Amino acid sequence: MKLTDILNQGKLTLSFEVFPPKSNTVFESVKQATEKIASLKPSFVSVTYGAGGGTSKYTLDIAKNIKEQYGVPTLAHLTCISSTKETVGKMIEEIKSAGIENVMALRGDIPEEEAKEKRDYNHAAELVRELRKNGDFCIGGACYPEVHPESENSVSDIRYLKEKVDAGVDFLTTQMFFDNPLFYSFMYRIREAGITVPVLPGIMPITNAKQIERAKKLSGSFIPARFERLIDKFGSDPLAMKQAGIAYATDQIIDLYANGIKNIHVYSMNNPEVAEKILENLSEIVGK
Repeated sequence: MKLTDILNQGKLTLSFEVFPPKSNTVFESVKQATEKIASLKPSFVSVTYGAGGGTSKYTLDIAKNIKEQYGVPTLAHLTCISSTKETVGKMIEEIKSAGIENVMALRGDIPEEEAKEKRDYNHAAELVRELRKNGDFCIGGACYPEVHPESENSVSDIRYLKEKVDAGVDFLTTQMFFDNPLFYSFMYRIREAGITVPVLPGIMPITNAKQIERAKKLSGSFIPARFERLIDKFGSDPLAMKQAGIAYATDQIIDLYANGIKNIHVYSMNNPEVAEKILENLSEIVGK
């Protein structure tokens, strides 16, 4: 099933993101974790793709298993910055062979040692066009409510985002954020710019204090004072921090639903307990 059929149906949805193993030695444990998340029957499951395609085989294995064994639609990530056109072409064929209809088209992180002139791809929009030309996919793209770290400003960031959408993106998923008003402001600005595709806010439940530093490094996310106080109060108590982090993420999701956002994506970090707790907290809300 194509995700546009799910995202445009008008009901509230909740999806989860998982990541594949980095090596075969931990494949089974990761597979089991993703299966537990799939068994919760989210609207769909998104499966990430390692830098340079290092986990590409596992991405498709996990996505195909979830789709076939649990009947849950899957979204396979694909990055391009470290890949040749030949490699990307091969991956597109493998995605089609696996029966995956939904692809998240990403540029990926730029390798520090790689010279720009050697690249076949520089922007995600180029990958979007390649996917649109070579398959009948539902294509997702990424966006940054707080501006992409490499962008000069929000105006140029939205201009590049519109270029990517015009290339053929069917929906967008945001980088994690912890302050909902920033997302609402972002939505107003992109709608004014003519970007009309569905946008899924990406919510990251912070269940241990160390995660927040990684979140800041990855996305430069603004941390509101109430969340800082939560970390200060509960960060040294693992169980309390887990409960508080899940509650904060749940509160974000409820506020988003209450303000008319129908489709929400959760970065579950392969943690079935976190996914289950959030679904429990929303048991009388999701699907309404």
